[in-house]
Amino acid sequence: MQFNNPVIKGFYPDPSVCRVDDTYYLICSSFQYFPGVPIFESKDLINWEQIGHCLTKTSQVQLAHVNSSGGVFAPTLRHHNGRFYMTTTNDTTRQNFYVWTDDIYGEWSEPIFVDQGGIDPDLYFEDQKAYFMSNGSDDFGVSGIVQCEIEIETGKKLTPSRTIWQGTGGRYLESPHMYKINGLYYLLAAEGGTEYGHMETYARGSAVSGPFEAYPQNPVLTNRNLGGYELQGVGHGDLVQDVEGNWWLFHLGFRQIGQWQTFHHLGREVFVAPVTFDEDGWFTAGHHGTTLLTFETDRISESVVQVEKKSFTFDNTEWDKDWCYLRHPHSENYMLQSNKLMLKGTDVSLDQPGTPTFIGIRQKDFNANISCDVNLTDGEAGITLYMDEHHHYDLAIRKDAEGYKVIERLNIGDIKSVENEVDLGSRNHATLKIRATNDRYTFSLDTQGEEIELGRAHTKYLSSEVAGGFTGVVIGLYAYGEGSVAEFSEFKCDYI
Repeated sequence: MQFNNPVIKGFYPDPSVCRVDDTYYLICSSFQYFPGVPIFESKDLINWEQIGHCLTKTSQVQLAHVNSSGGVFAPTLRHHNGRFYMTTTNDTTRQNFYVWTDDIYGEWSEPIFVDQGGIDPDLYFEDQKAYFMSNGSDDFGVSGIVQCEIEIETGKKLTPSRTIWQGTGGRYLESPHMYKINGLYYLLAAEGGTEYGHMETYARGSAVSGPFEAYPQNPVLTNRNLGGYELQGVGHGDLVQDVEGNWWLFHLGFRQIGQWQTFHHLGREVFVAPVTFDEDGWFTAGHHGTTLLTFETDRISESVVQVEKKSFTFDNTEWDKDWCYLRHPHSENYMLQSNKLMLKGTDVSLDQPGTPTFIGIRQKDFNANISCDVNLTDGEAGITLYMDEHHHYDLAIRKDAEGYKVIERLNIGDIKSVENEVDLGSRNHATLKIRATNDRYTFSLDTQGEEIELGRAHTKYLSSEVAGGFTGVVIGLYAYGEGSVAEFSEFKCDYI
C-alpha cells in the first residue's frame, strides 16, 4: 500500500511510541500548552486518533509564566507489567519526572521526580530493573547520554549517573532511547539540532550500560542533504515493532513552505519510515537513509486506507482533546458548549507570557479556510494565528469610544501594527475569515452579507526561522479586556 507523511499533521513534535498487543500508542511534546503531552492511538500505524493527554491536572506540571517553547519537552512512552509510564522534562524548572497509569484512557498519577539532569528522558525496563536515561552531564561531569538505575516506585537513584555514549560528533546530542533486540542493546539518539541539520544516529552493545559501538554508516536517517525537498529537519525518533515483526521509526520532521523557501510555520510533525535489519544486526531506515513524503510498502495490508480529517468545527471536535490553552487556564473565563464558546477577557494580552483567555487548535496544513462568527460586548475578541507572544497575527472585533471595528493586526517581534480596520458602527458582531496558503494569510470579514478584505501577511514571519522556538502555529480564539464577554459560533477550519 501507499501512505503519505506526515501521519500526524501540525505541531506534534518529539514522537514516542509503544505497542501493547495489537494497538499502538504515541505521545508528543506540548511545551507551554495545556493539557500536556497529547496521546494518540492506532491499529495500523498510519491512522491515528487522539484519545487524551497525560498531564491534565495543574498539580502534575508547573506551567505558570513559563517561557514560550519552555515547559514540557520530549516525552517517552513505555509499557511495563501492565502499566504505562510517561517520562519527560519541564525545561523551565529543569526537572525530569514521570507519571504512570494503568488505564491509558484515564487519569495519570502525580509526578515522580528523578534527580538526574539533562532533557529528553527515557525509561528502559529489564529483569525487574528500571533504567533512566537523559542527555546532559553525569555525576562526574562527563557530558553525553547519561544513565542510572532507579527505583520505579519512588524515582530514587540506585546507582550514580554515568555517561554511556557521546554520539558521533554532531551537535546537540539528544533524544536517547534504549531497546534490546535479538540479544543486543541498541541506543538510538538524535544529533545536529532540531533544524535543517537534524539526524538520527545509533550504536549497539552487549550490555545495557555499554560500551556501545556506533553504526558505521551513521546517520541512519536524515534529510539534511536533500536540497529543494519539502520535508526537512528529520530526527528525534523512536522505534517500534509491529504485530508482523516489522520495525518502524517514528520521528519528527517539518514541511517547509516551498521547494526553495526555507521557512516552516506548521511546527514539527510526526513522520514514519520503515526499518530493515541486515544479517549482521545493523539496521537501515527510510529510503536510502531519508524520509519521503510518500512511501510504497508491502508491510501494511492493502486493505488499510489512510483517512485524513479535512474539516474541524465545534461540533466535530472535543474541547479536552483537540483544543489547548496557553499555560494553566482560568476555567471561570471559559464556557464550553457543544456548538458555541463564551470567553471572558482579562487584562492579560496575547503579547504577554502569561495566561490570556485563549483556546486553540493546531494548524494542520498549509491551505485552509478558517472562519468564525464573533459577538462582542466590550474589549476585543477574535481569531489569532499564534506562534508565540511576539509573533502572531490577529483578526478581531474591538470596541472603542466610537463603536465597534474589525481590525487586522500583525505582531512580528518588536513591530506591532494595526494594518487595517473596518468600522462596524453599532454592530457588535461579524464573521471573521482567514484564508491560508503555504506563503500567505488573507484576512477578511463578512458583515450584513458583504465580504471585505482587510489585508494579507506572509506566513514566513510566523515561522520557526523567524520566531525561533520549537512550536508551530495554533489557530486561537481569544478575548481581551477586563469585563469583556465574547461569543464564538459557527467555527470552521476546512483544509483544501
